[in-house]
Amino acid sequence: MKKHDLCVEYDKKAHSSSINLTVGFIYASTLNFSDCLYSYLHLLINKLVRFAAILALGMLTVNPAWAASAIQPQVRDFIEGMVERYAFDRRELEAAFGQVNILPDALKLISAPSSPISWNKYRERFVNQQRISGGVNFWRRHVQALAKASQIYGVPEEIIVAIIGIETNYGTSTGNYRVIDTLTTLAFQFPRRADYFREELAQYFLLSREQGFDVMSTKGSYAGAIGIPQFMPGSYRRYAIDFDGDGKINLSGNVNDAIGSVGNYLKIFGWQENGPIVLPAQKTSEDFLKSIEPGIEPLHSINKLRQAGIVSADSADDESLAALIVLGNEGREEFWLGLNNFYVITRYNRSTFYAMSVYALAEAIRIAKNS
Repeated sequence: MKKHDLCVEYDKKAHSSSINLTVGFIYASTLNFSDCLYSYLHLLINKLVRFAAILALGMLTVNPAWAASAIQPQVRDFIEGMVERYAFDRRELEAAFGQVNILPDALKLISAPSSPISWNKYRERFVNQQRISGGVNFWRRHVQALAKASQIYGVPEEIIVAIIGIETNYGTSTGNYRVIDTLTTLAFQFPRRADYFREELAQYFLLSREQGFDVMSTKGSYAGAIGIPQFMPGSYRRYAIDFDGDGKINLSGNVNDAIGSVGNYLKIFGWQENGPIVLPAQKTSEDFLKSIEPGIEPLHSINKLRQAGIVSADSADDESLAALIVLGNEGREEFWLGLNNFYVITRYNRSTFYAMSVYALAEAIRIAKNS
């Protein structure tokens, strides 16, 4: 074969999608042709640039072995901590992490900047006919469990139904990501909240040991939330309950446990039985922002809000504490006063839009069920 033909042959091999670059270098070297070596080096640079670009975009399909080696030092430290703090078996943890896949999708989803959205558009995602009808049907199917939870924890049935409806569409969409994959990805590849997700990963291993389920098979959201009410592992351990008394807590497959756990969660965070949630309000002065800052925590008395120029037609004790809720709505603003129970809902998800959606959906479900 002539020198030119050999280089052409190498060029074909080198540009095939399956070429091993190390083998390619050895192959080119044996030809002793500088042109072929140059071709190889040019190809190598191009492939590395493309690889870096794909990785930066989060589009890389990561090989599990590569993923394990990339985070190996951090994982080893984590394993040592679990062994020392909680007496886990080192070999079992090593075997579990050996089967973990790093998930670029989880990183992209959790890192995606939130786009500005009006209150009306956000509300339409959850307060619509499908969710309302689904909530009425869910309530009728689980009427006894909901009544029991409401009696024990003082939380209205419709609030529990609405939270489950918004979180997982009444248990029909609980997530398709392996929890160990998402939590490992976020614990070791998401520096901004690495401490939080490493603690949740530790809580997940503890939860699996306590509840006796397979650490490798449990599915959840891209952030690691589990089951019908979407509890993170730490919340699962602290607030989930065996509501039907069958001897185990199962938020993924037992609706009764999910219902009781939501009620228990809200009660622990301070839900006040028969207490108001929000009051519609209006401004009587344009200067209210000089003394009142909108937020979610009830810090201002009704009397102080009134003096600042924010009033509600609904009656409330002057000394009751409330937060000023301002909902942006495509050029206009909607004003509400969020009381203690509104703040409790935000402990489930720290968002005024979320808490208002729970309230609005709950009201719509209650009215539809009673009509």
